[in-house]
Amino acid sequence: MGTQVCRVAGEVRAAGGKRKRDGGGLTRRGLIKAGAAGAAGAGVLAQPAQARGARRRAPGRRADVVVVGAGLSGLSAARELVAHGRSVLVLEARDRVGGRTLNHPIGGGKIVEVGGEWVGPTQDRVIALASELGIGTFKTYNQGNNVYYADGTLLPYSSGGPLGPVPPDPTGAVEAEEAIVLINQMAATVPVQAPWTAGNAVAWDSQTLETWKQTYLHTDNGRALLDVGIEAVFAAEPRDVSLLFALFYTASATNETTAPDINRLFSTAGGAQDSRLVGGSQLISLKMAAALGRRVLLSQPVRIISQTASGVRVSTDHLSVSAKHVIVTGPPSITALIRYEPDLPFLRAQLTQRYPQGTVIKCEAVYDTPFWRQQGLTGQAVSLTGPVKVTFDNSPPDGTPGVMLGFIEGQAARQYGQMSPDSRRAAVLQNFVTYFGAQAAKPRQYIEMNWSAEPWTRGCYVGFTAPGVLLDYGTAIRAPIGRLHWAGAETSDYWNGYMDGAVRSGQRAAAEVLAAL
Repeated sequence: MGTQVCRVAGEVRAAGGKRKRDGGGLTRRGLIKAGAAGAAGAGVLAQPAQARGARRRAPGRRADVVVVGAGLSGLSAARELVAHGRSVLVLEARDRVGGRTLNHPIGGGKIVEVGGEWVGPTQDRVIALASELGIGTFKTYNQGNNVYYADGTLLPYSSGGPLGPVPPDPTGAVEAEEAIVLINQMAATVPVQAPWTAGNAVAWDSQTLETWKQTYLHTDNGRALLDVGIEAVFAAEPRDVSLLFALFYTASATNETTAPDINRLFSTAGGAQDSRLVGGSQLISLKMAAALGRRVLLSQPVRIISQTASGVRVSTDHLSVSAKHVIVTGPPSITALIRYEPDLPFLRAQLTQRYPQGTVIKCEAVYDTPFWRQQGLTGQAVSLTGPVKVTFDNSPPDGTPGVMLGFIEGQAARQYGQMSPDSRRAAVLQNFVTYFGAQAAKPRQYIEMNWSAEPWTRGCYVGFTAPGVLLDYGTAIRAPIGRLHWAGAETSDYWNGYMDGAVRSGQRAAAEVLAAL
């Protein structure tokens, strides 16, 4: 969880319609300034005439390795390569670094994250990286009771109770907990490096999570509770996701030594939402990029990657780089928008046609104080009605101002994303009022981020697969193609889809390239 106003290439729209530049700090006018430089966290297919013209006119550069994308995966890869003495150029499409992490200023030198933000136990790589860069962590506010809203009733409850993150629904909680136990048992048999080789892979990848849910859960609220959890993790519906992929994702949410547990995905204390980064999650990328300096080039979407037996050529509208290897990062569906010469093998090309992104709108209301804390509440709500079904206290480390965060996910995000900003804002604030009282009706600032409308991402939190995809196309997820290597959170074996997975994937791709050089 944790990615995400209206977003238009490099802008965040706050309530009231005024546009503000990204709060990321490192832009073309900031520390990293490269003139005719930059590139793709993915790349948009150019018209053939444009592409031919770009390659004729573009000034040439050389490097050992080109990295496409300046998010956590791309910058982690570049950092490793430079540490081993290799020359690198990082090409980023946006006018900022950070990929699916993005800080947004709220005044007084403070920020909120409108993209991915949380870290937790077993996310060893991203926590170690933050520590190396001098970035500290602080606990997500979790003191007091959560609230559960169902069937018109608001029920406070302790997340430290016997059911953990499952709210104490009188008709559905026990069944939802039993479903979690079954999912954990199945996930324990799924190899994270190759989930399509699991003993029951054919049966599990021949159905959706919805089909499995309908078979094993029988109460309305038990099914609804599982729906809320799945929406919160994938920003998609159970009907969208292969059961095998959901089991792989559960198995992935750990490190090499700790048993998987789907509760880790749902939980705050001890889970994936345990802690936040002082200064915001984008600060990791900002600091890595600052250290890489002029090696990072912004605002240059990659259009073409040409590969020969002796090297690669990576072309943007304004720049052509010759290199020995290239690492392409970003969601699989976005990497498909680059033109490859020769064409990609059919398995990889068809994989990218079958790897959609989730749909989420991240909504944040800023108040003078976190008034819910005075009511003995954590700020965390679980609701069976929406559009916002999950909330968190997203206030700065010192607790001021108060920031209430809510997610619109899956089908609700597809529906509410088509509404006017004012209508969507009103619906979100009404949910906050329902969960936390009348004080929630009038924030001093309202911010939202729709990652599905962001042209270099087209959805969050993560890409996922429908039935049959892992079985038939799974081997193409990260397999190098000659001198072409893949990274990005979706290619990671552990913590797939999370910031930790993004860092892991960049480090893994760098190791592949170093071994080949």
